Amino acid sequence: MQGVKVLEVAAWTFVPAAGAVLADWGADVIKVEHPETGDPQRGLSVGAVGARGVGGVSFIMEQPNRGKRSIGLDFTSDDGRALLLKLAAECDVFLTNLLPGSLERARLTVEDLRAVNPKIIYARGTGYGVRGPEANMGGFDGASYFSRGGVAGMLHDPAAPWPPMQRPAFGDIVGGFAIASGIAAALYKREKTGEPSVVDVSLLGLAAWQISPDLVATGLLGEANLPRFTTDEMPNPLVNYYRTSDDRYVQLMFLQADKLWPDACRLMDKPEWKDDPRFATGPARFENRVELISEMRKVFEQKTVAEWRAILSTAQGVWAVVQTPQEVLDDVQTVANGYMRPVRTLDGEHTYDLVMNPVQFDETPPDLVRAPDAGQHTDELLLELGMDYDEIVELKVAGVIN
Repeated sequence: MQGVKVLEVAAWTFVPAAGAVLADWGADVIKVEHPETGDPQRGLSVGAVGARGVGGVSFIMEQPNRGKRSIGLDFTSDDGRALLLKLAAECDVFLTNLLPGSLERARLTVEDLRAVNPKIIYARGTGYGVRGPEANMGGFDGASYFSRGGVAGMLHDPAAPWPPMQRPAFGDIVGGFAIASGIAAALYKREKTGEPSVVDVSLLGLAAWQISPDLVATGLLGEANLPRFTTDEMPNPLVNYYRTSDDRYVQLMFLQADKLWPDACRLMDKPEWKDDPRFATGPARFENRVELISEMRKVFEQKTVAEWRAILSTAQGVWAVVQTPQEVLDDVQTVANGYMRPVRTLDGEHTYDLVMNPVQFDETPPDLVRAPDAGQHTDELLLELGMDYDEIVELKVAGVIN
């Protein structure tokens, strides 16, 4: 996407994550931040340790904002809005998470942007879509995606007293990638037809896509008949979690259970189970699944996770250990494929890793650049617009920029 210019008027993670993906792919992404407060996520504290690590790096800001240029600009003022429109006139994409009402009040609607740039692609990320009675309701992924979108409900073990809490930006990161994909398709359409598009992605729509098998099944069967199983009674015991002697977990994903049952018996050193009438066929395993799962748990609890890694390395079916974040960082496949990319702090004294977006081109992971400080590129961007330093100083004195 070298040569593509993106103007991002967005905060938090959902929509900025889309800008990060586009920057990974080579686009010039200009992040507009308030000249005094910047992106509100810059001040977010995550847990008792806060959000900052080595070298003062804010991990919650870095991942969705790497590779961008930041301008500190108050577009609610007349001068600030005029500058924003000047920037928009030179951009291919306008990317925002402002709600429809806010965009109207700021006079930054599709029509406003197209008046200065008829070919601009207009991309919006929202909580609940741009139509309907709640289009102006704000949203975060924990509410709009995880809870209202049904994801928490489908992940909730019926035996657990509470639904699970999502991890930071759990839906936002995936949602940003969906927006970036939509923008890529819109750029392709414009290249072929000359016509720009309006791209919309909502967290609620993302959640519906995420649990689409359950939603389709509910529509066909009714919610009361939606299949739900706990780990004690999984319909295929060869698709389940099993605890090891050192309190780790192994996930078996032997979907072709009839084909893989003899190999599973070999791995568990239970050759007598192969022809046991309780377990020998798929219907028998389903009928006796609670008993079989209980017996398999006893087998897995006899060995450590390291021992099971060695045993399962010869398995015909698919399996994985439930890994910790550190194990993912150190995973040989993570390292071999360059899924973590090093960047340097602004002072150059420290190096830390960011996660590459999941798409690689030509088998080459891209080099990444740290997220900008708030307003770091204001002067640079305004000079590119043809302004001189006297004009820039006047705007700074007026509080329009920083």
